[in-house]
Amino acid sequence: MDRRLRLAAPGASLPRSPFTKCGFLANDQRPTTADRGSTTNDYNLHMMDEQAFRKRADAALDSLKKSLMEAEESADIEVEDQSGALHVSFEDHSKFVISPNAPVRQIWISALATSFKLDWSDAEQDFVLSKTGERLKALVARLINQQLGEELVTLA
Repeated sequence: MDRRLRLAAPGASLPRSPFTKCGFLANDQRPTTADRGSTTNDYNLHMMDEQAFRKRADAALDSLKKSLMEAEESADIEVEDQSGALHVSFEDHSKFVISPNAPVRQIWISALATSFKLDWSDAEQDFVLSKTGERLKALVARLINQQLGEELVTLA
């Protein structure tokens, strides 16, 4: 079999690459951003800059910290600020960690053996869990109450 590159005459169809079957496309066959339009998966399309994220995350976490400190009085929890991450400890030695993740512009909550990732919502002017639509304080209150097994905490 002759493996040398053959040039096709203008207008002639080229043989299909074996990679096309696997989903690989040659550079000139790849769709451009203009071809596909904007989608919800355009992750970096509207990402805020790091300074704006830090300002919003710091304000949200400071407000959450104050609310959690007030909740310490009515619920059996202990709140600590450790290098910008909030740690909520429970009597049974379990712990929640709430921290900003600047590279992806999210606030992450590790609680109940699950990771919750909240994105900034311009509409809500808060960090929101997209799966449920819950805002930061409402989500943290729900998780704490779930851990405690009773409705003791309301975060305002």
